[in-house]
Amino acid sequence: MATTVKSKKTPKKPTGNTGKMEDSEFHKFFVDELKDIYWAEKHLAKALPKMKKAATSPELVQAFEKHTQETEQHIVTLEEVFSLLDEKAAAKKCEAMAGLLEEANGIIEETEKGTMIRDAGLILAAQKVEHYEIATYGTLKVFAENMGHDDVAALLSQTLENEKATDVALTEIAESTINAQAATE
Repeated sequence: MATTVKSKKTPKKPTGNTGKMEDSEFHKFFVDELKDIYWAEKHLAKALPKMKKAATSPELVQAFEKHTQETEQHIVTLEEVFSLLDEKAAAKKCEAMAGLLEEANGIIEETEKGTMIRDAGLILAAQKVEHYEIATYGTLKVFAENMGHDDVAALLSQTLENEKATDVALTEIAESTINAQAATE
């Protein structure tokens, strides 16, 4: 009795725009997720000044100022992404970011002004946001690559690297003094 072995073909990765990708369900899903992160960035840009105002440490105040400017650039970059895809830049409520920003507000309300405990809490809230953004931009970059949108993938990659750098900077601020001071309050 002879057995036959079926060969498994490895799907080829697209090297360029694969035709009518914009009509595919995957492309529609991709655009929908871009709208989600666009909403998230726009609302984060409004929330960061409040977090900056609530911070005590000069390093954290500066980090929130820098992050606000970077977030405003992320909005511009996303608008460029929409343009490259021949899509209207539109925002769709991001429930995840809404929840993260609500949590940040809760930290401000539940901690005492002028304390390192508040600053530690603000860093926690900001890093939760960064980790959400890192996950989102990383996935969207891969989606763009798989659809052959190399120009879009490059823009998303730049934003992803910026988000990672912000996360590292927040960790350094927390570990340099804030966490130790919060532990003694």
